Amino acid sequence: MNPLDELRSLTNLFPASEELFLKAEHIPSAVTPEPYKTMLVHDHHMTVEMEKHHACTVDVRVLQQKLEGDLYLREILLLKQGTETVVQYGLVRFNLKYVTTGIREEILAGQTPLGRILINHNVLRHIDLGAILEITAGPRLARLFRMPVGGVTYGRMATIFCNRQPAVDLLEISAPLV
Repeated sequence: MNPLDELRSLTNLFPASEELFLKAEHIPSAVTPEPYKTMLVHDHHMTVEMEKHHACTVDVRVLQQKLEGDLYLREILLLKQGTETVVQYGLVRFNLKYVTTGIREEILAGQTPLGRILINHNVLRHIDLGAILEITAGPRLARLFRMPVGGVTYGRMATIFCNRQPAVDLLEISAPLV
């Protein structure tokens, strides 16, 4: 699939009056600048990488969510635990038929980052890195990250396979790193 088509599909899950980004460019993993390359170019959960990079656990804040049968859609922020410091923006499309009822309920509760839930429940999972993106912030992302409109950060699109099934499509954008 074309990464920019998939990006459009994910961002259309929650249409907003403000633009999320002014530009998103698919870039090769090899040219991703550090420390973004270390944080994004891997096949691990972003929850773990964010916690490692920021040297603290992270909390999830669900901005919007929808449940359409087994399809769970949500827009989230990850924050440094116990603070208002945003470290990541994310969009998630999760086919919940690939997890148990208990895991489904924990995900729908919106209290724990998705990666942490899957790790804690030892769900057999594999993460397929789809694309690295250079993101030029639009008004909405700039407001969420407290950065200037037109500022640049980086993100990724990935698919999480649960029990060998493509269960989750993700857009994960790192807050700007200094």
